[in-house]
Amino acid sequence: MKKKEQSRRKFLSDVTLGTIGTLGAAGLIASCSGPGAVSRQYESDTPDISEQAPDGRVLKAGLVGCGGRGTGAAVNFLDAGPNLEIVALGDVFKDQLDRCRTNLKSARDIEIREENCFVGFDSYQKVINTGVDIVLLATPPHFRPEHVKAAVDAGIHIFQEKPVAVDPVGARLMMENTERAIQKGLCMVSGTALRYRKDYIETHKRVSNGMIGEIVNGHAIRNGGALWWVERKPEWTDMEYMLRNWGNFTWLSGDHIVEQHVHHLDLINWHIGINPVKAYGYGGRQQRQSGDQYDVFSIVYEYENGVSVHGSTRQIRGTDSGRVERITGTEGYADCSGAIYSHDNELLWEYPYPDENDPDPTWKLNNPFVQEHVELITAIRTGGYINDSELQINSTRLAIMGRMAAYTGQEVTWEEILNSDMRLGPDEYKFGPVPGIPEEPPVVGIPSPPTDRYA
Repeated sequence: MKKKEQSRRKFLSDVTLGTIGTLGAAGLIASCSGPGAVSRQYESDTPDISEQAPDGRVLKAGLVGCGGRGTGAAVNFLDAGPNLEIVALGDVFKDQLDRCRTNLKSARDIEIREENCFVGFDSYQKVINTGVDIVLLATPPHFRPEHVKAAVDAGIHIFQEKPVAVDPVGARLMMENTERAIQKGLCMVSGTALRYRKDYIETHKRVSNGMIGEIVNGHAIRNGGALWWVERKPEWTDMEYMLRNWGNFTWLSGDHIVEQHVHHLDLINWHIGINPVKAYGYGGRQQRQSGDQYDVFSIVYEYENGVSVHGSTRQIRGTDSGRVERITGTEGYADCSGAIYSHDNELLWEYPYPDENDPDPTWKLNNPFVQEHVELITAIRTGGYINDSELQINSTRLAIMGRMAAYTGQEVTWEEILNSDMRLGPDEYKFGPVPGIPEEPPVVGIPSPPTDRYA
């Protein structure tokens, strides 16, 4: 096995073991001295990244959304530097919260006091009201805009998992939230981790400096097996079932093009630097047994400068898995994760992954899930500023745009996404019936879900 392949596999294994959540995401590493974030310029021969935040006063965080990714984000926050504490938890379900408390005790030997553990649809507000400095938001993304609004109202810093909305109305609310956060000097970091990985950062630097010439197109492809899903229990109402099985319902997750493929669409948009003007494509549902989403999307995005991007994603059991993250220019092309080639396939540059036994691994890979929090905490403690929220709003809009194009079979423009009144989900959150819940007939040849997290 080649050294590069070996190092990548070890990295993915280490990160998976080091977090309780799911791999994937893309965020902006940024710093500036005032409102409005700017990208760091990496001009040295080695990555300019500190993997630990500086010491300072104790910063207390509350976690809202106590599932696997939320618990993982809490652990990542604690690992980002000294004098960091998780002091409050909130979730709609008590069993989720209790599981999170147990996992935090096991992972980092921390106890969350009973009086700071809150259950219910209003638990996010109760966590915020405990006086935390930072809130970690990791609920299903449908709730992100309202939860961020409450955090900005309270004047606390924010870590927000991706995506940041599931519909155009939510995206507009997120933009309003972000503008108010900037006015208040509140830092915001999003959980889209690819922008925080050293190999992706170094590749982006070289593409930005013209190593492949002018960008002409991009490819963002993510293929894999079926998503986890949860079988309904007889005692669950529609609302409880949907929340426990949230990854399979569009109003809660945005569909997998928004909830997962946003990582890779964001990465390509990072390289191009502008938003597309329109999208068209298709998708469909062949095998999915649960929820109301598609198995596959294939979307073309067109930009006003003539660049086009193909984004596709598939979740079907028994199929090949793989990812393509490629930017093509007039003079070559880049594998965004760490390699640049000429059009004759000559390797022009490759991220210098160190040998596992290197005593001074200058180019070692960092853990991007921790790095997100390092950047947030560093900005708070140094009096700097970081806010990547607008970039993540636009990447979320990009994914929503693709979903709408596939669902309707029509061309969808960026202006339509900016101005659409589409809002998904019920107007009131309470346990009971939810209008429009889809029928879920069994699919031949798939006798049970890939994962029942509540068995």
